[in-house]
Amino acid sequence: MYTEKEKRIEYFTVLGRRLDDFGNNTPSNQVIEKAIEENRWFSREDILQAVRAIRTQMLDHDLLSQWLAPYSLATEPKKVGIIMAGNLPLVGFFDLLCVLISGHEAWIKPSSKDRILMDYIVGQLHDIAPELPIQPLGDRIPDAIIATGSNNTNRYFRSRYGKIPAILRGNRASAAVLSGNETVSQLHGLAADIFTYSGLGCRNVSHLLLPAGYDINPLLSLFSEYRPVHEKYRHNFTQRAAILKLQNQPFLAGDFFLLREDETLPAAISEITYHFYEDSSQVQQWLYDNDSQLQCVVGDPLPHPRAVKFGEAQSPRLSDYPDAIDVLSFLSTL
Repeated sequence: MYTEKEKRIEYFTVLGRRLDDFGNNTPSNQVIEKAIEENRWFSREDILQAVRAIRTQMLDHDLLSQWLAPYSLATEPKKVGIIMAGNLPLVGFFDLLCVLISGHEAWIKPSSKDRILMDYIVGQLHDIAPELPIQPLGDRIPDAIIATGSNNTNRYFRSRYGKIPAILRGNRASAAVLSGNETVSQLHGLAADIFTYSGLGCRNVSHLLLPAGYDINPLLSLFSEYRPVHEKYRHNFTQRAAILKLQNQPFLAGDFFLLREDETLPAAISEITYHFYEDSSQVQQWLYDNDSQLQCVVGDPLPHPRAVKFGEAQSPRLSDYPDAIDVLSFLSTL
């Protein structure tokens, strides 16, 4: 006889098995086509990458069991609202997983930019387990809220949901720390960390910390192998290059990206900033000073609580909580 926790784990394990064939059959290919029509920033490769990361890192039976082991399911389920971002395919899935697998009700508001894919996943879950409590958030005030958006929308979230338990997420970016001893394979992994999803995600690396004397020019040719497919991305690149030229700011230009020396995180898509460090203490100080703006830090080895290896930024594990806020722990206190 399954316990309730084991049943929830099995539901999501079955979902993972169903996603094994995603992109290899007519129904899922139709979903992919519709999702791209709704959001021209999405590509087939983006969607398949997102589904693959979810399937392998979040929907494996053993991984789910290990992740949930320290937690108990809710004995008094609460109505938990989830306001999802839409900058990446299925970026709101993890919060849905957390709410449902912890035993609560999910009142969801998918982004209009990602509604097709999220509707597909919700449909699959309802087919697997019709009793799973998933319904639209609408204009209702739930018992608790998990909301993800820009810093501007985050202020609105605080105003509207200020009286209920909440996880409210705004803008973040990611950085990479290089030692100068990286292999070609690691640098290709770094390129994927930067350019996957056209750099739109909070886990996309957009700042590089380089050892003093590092020759950055070879990165130009290596990064150039990762060409974006979106016209919108190229428009951002052209526009940003023009602005920097008008401002007389120096930069290095690849075919579709800019490298600019600056200690701050860039504000524009297609731009990568970098700065040089003399020793590890300078690295640690920069990471400390910018911690509230960082989602993850790429490097190997790297003593940082949100460190990931080169090439793994876009495949977050179950324990890689956004903004380092343990969602399951939050849900367990409701």
